[in-house]
Amino acid sequence: MPKLDITSQERSALRAAAHPLRPVVLVGDRGLSESVLKEIDLNLNAHQLIKVRISGQERAERDAMLETICESLSCAPVHHLGKTLVLYRPDAAKAQAEAEARNATRAQRKPAEPYTPKKQAATGLTQTRKGQAAQRAGRKAQSPETAAPRARRPAAAPAPHRIPAARAHGPGCRQVRSAKNNKALHDVWGLFDAFAWTCWRRFRHRRYFTRLEGSRAGASDFRCS
Repeated sequence: MPKLDITSQERSALRAAAHPLRPVVLVGDRGLSESVLKEIDLNLNAHQLIKVRISGQERAERDAMLETICESLSCAPVHHLGKTLVLYRPDAAKAQAEAEARNATRAQRKPAEPYTPKKQAATGLTQTRKGQAAQRAGRKAQSPETAAPRARRPAAAPAPHRIPAARAHGPGCRQVRSAKNNKALHDVWGLFDAFAWTCWRRFRHRRYFTRLEGSRAGASDFRCS
């Protein structure tokens, strides 16, 4: 029987899963006998991932035993650490049952068959080419664009476009007036600002010279005294 091959990712996951396990089969000095291989086969069927402990053998002999077990029982070597071997063999019947259960609700159709939505497939209805063609023809006959001229709906007359007459006192006049008022207010405010700034400058100038004259007068009085 061929040896089972696994990927490095699967080997890493199986090695981590086998970490807390204990050896279930012990190989003694007699080596691999028929009874030992049968016991390993039973444990692989029951657990799929097991540990086997070999005692009293060299490294090369343990490697040879591992190859023999994998080729005889069609299992995969996961890890070889010291005198402990980690073996894995999936349950074919269990994997097949899981695949069948996973695909039980999946819709099976031929490439030439049209697609059937899941809700219709759950109720037992199936789509056919003839049925789809009939549905398209019915929708095409019901559409007003492709129907006969007398069966078409009358087109609605467009609403007349009303142009409001010009009025002397209207919203437009109000907007113009408000713009003019804003401009006049802005001009008045600018004149007031310029006037206030001029007055303030004159006040500061006069105050400065008043203080300067007072300080000069005080200094002269001090010198005279």
